[in-house]
Amino acid sequence: MATDPQDPHLWLEDVTGDAALDWVRAHNADTVAEYAESAEFTDLQRRIREVLDTDARIPYARRRGPWLYNFWRDAEHVRGLWRRTTMDSYRTDSPDWEILVDLDEVARDEDENWVWSSAQVLRTEDDADQTRALISLSRGGADAVVVREFDLARREFVVPEDGGFFLPEAKSDIGWIDVDTVYVGTDTGPGSLTDSGYPRTAARWHRGTALDDAVTVFEGDHADVAASVWYDRTPGFERSFAERAVDFFTSIRYELSGDGDLTPIDAPGDARVSAHREWLLIRTRSPWTVGGTTHPAGALLAARYADFLDGARELTVLFAPDEHTSLEQYVWTRNHLLLVTLSDVQTRMRVLTPGPDGWTESAVDGVSELTSTDVIDVDSITSDEFFLNSSGYLTPSTLLHGYVGEPVEALKQAPTFFDAADLTVAQHFATSDDGTRIPYFVVRRDGAAPGPTLLYGYGGFENSMLPAYSGGLGRGWLERGGTYVVANIRGGGEYGPRWHTQALKAGRHLAFEDFAAVARDLVARGVTTASQLGAQGGSNGGLLMGVMLTRYPKLFGAIVCQVPLLDMRRYHLLLAGASWMAEYGDPDDPAQWEYIGRYSPYQNVDADRAYPPVLITTSTRDDRVHPGHARKMAARLEDLGHEVHYYENIEGGHGGAADNAQLAFKSALAYEFLWRTLN
Repeated sequence: MATDPQDPHLWLEDVTGDAALDWVRAHNADTVAEYAESAEFTDLQRRIREVLDTDARIPYARRRGPWLYNFWRDAEHVRGLWRRTTMDSYRTDSPDWEILVDLDEVARDEDENWVWSSAQVLRTEDDADQTRALISLSRGGADAVVVREFDLARREFVVPEDGGFFLPEAKSDIGWIDVDTVYVGTDTGPGSLTDSGYPRTAARWHRGTALDDAVTVFEGDHADVAASVWYDRTPGFERSFAERAVDFFTSIRYELSGDGDLTPIDAPGDARVSAHREWLLIRTRSPWTVGGTTHPAGALLAARYADFLDGARELTVLFAPDEHTSLEQYVWTRNHLLLVTLSDVQTRMRVLTPGPDGWTESAVDGVSELTSTDVIDVDSITSDEFFLNSSGYLTPSTLLHGYVGEPVEALKQAPTFFDAADLTVAQHFATSDDGTRIPYFVVRRDGAAPGPTLLYGYGGFENSMLPAYSGGLGRGWLERGGTYVVANIRGGGEYGPRWHTQALKAGRHLAFEDFAAVARDLVARGVTTASQLGAQGGSNGGLLMGVMLTRYPKLFGAIVCQVPLLDMRRYHLLLAGASWMAEYGDPDDPAQWEYIGRYSPYQNVDADRAYPPVLITTSTRDDRVHPGHARKMAARLEDLGHEVHYYENIEGGHGGAADNAQLAFKSALAYEFLWRTLN
């Protein structure tokens, strides 16, 4: 086993090593015995799984031509069904689903622990004649997938011997060009992957030929995050695009011609760039001066695609942020652009329409401003149809459907899973160390005395934490009398790119200070006390929890740290870690390690400091954030005499669970640990 005098727990990075897994199983057994063997836990797990399995859930679907496709898991179909129906049938309370793939049956027949990842349906000129799909399946929930071609008419996989496209397990990138051709990037041996473990090259692969014979059409550098090529099948605007993701937030983009020529799309590298029909959209992440005008970070700009490639820089401002408002989402239908904006973390929707006299703006009628709304699907090729999801902390999800210019209808409504009659939602603002106002939401019983409170946070990668309904949270925490709080700290996207970029690299401490400020504010407002305040976060939020534990232990009575990054000295050497150096910095650079090392939880555990009890969870099959982070942190805390509880799901990937039973167990374990500890 690997040893290092500076890191005596390095051997725990051996993901499937016998010694490491023996350590995992022993710690799992202790945690299960402590928290998961009571009648109360069994009942809680059962009630959370009822939420996950119930047929009353909304079967969210994606339109592909005349078909609505849905992936569904329930108590009977643990691994899930991939199925489709028509819109007329979908409108009914009991749609007539055509079962395409029964994943439980496939897993049983093949003796594989398959977990559904995704499906790409090939749309044809006659959309009713959809015959092929590329299905990605994961072993145990990992990011790496096996890609297999599927015949929709026969409802069976097409084996390679019959000309079917097939990719062995890897973090692949594949997409249709036509029924006999795909673009593909995958692990084909030495040199084919970047340092982050993603495809470095992209090739055009024809049916019936060997993958090794596919013609390389684009490649990036080993230090890039990834390189990719994809095909736009929009009739009249067919074209290929190529992209080098230089780091997590910066890309170099091209249009790729049929003969291999690359035409640069000369927008800022850190901007989000997309093409739709004759339009190019550019959403800035930093100020951009062009044509004598400086556009702020977070602006959305439009240009005519062909003119922009020819050098013209006539840009129309479609959205400009202000102190309170940011752009959260923008999605094309065929002729219109749907915008979702945030005003102090509350969503608003509008429609922009290009025309001969410029762009016009209109409202989306029928969308409540009292809930959080997002676009979940559109028909960007043939119509102006859209599907929206609307929900709030106490408002179950509503699936809305409409066409631009027509009234929106409530198509399906999720049930209520917990009694919210005496619960209220309030938004407050805490003041961080540098004076910045940090919004947060509080869900609690009206007039409740200070009591057990769960504070959740993430704070990274420009991900916004928006209000949403959770039946599991309601049953596992709110119904028991707990208070739930979500902190909209910097590092997220709640106020656009500026909210995120402030917390990058040397500014990371701001996200931690923001979360601590919310914790203090909750006590000052009388919502809770420090001994009754728990904190929870996963992935980047797991890093946040590690810092709360080691830097702000007096603010919390318990912490749940899930699928976390914790050893920031080595994070860039483990799995996909190298792809996140644009977020955190390079620990091999002494100047950058200077600020990373100040907060890296694993390096900052102190034997003489009092820490609140902590539950650390991860998954053996997480091939994004290495489980070694969680294992080593638990081992170090344990060695130094601190109270730590550990659970590692042998399956589950970065989500921590491979099916509803595992997800219910994971959720119940966290709530049970917090409830017992904070009471």
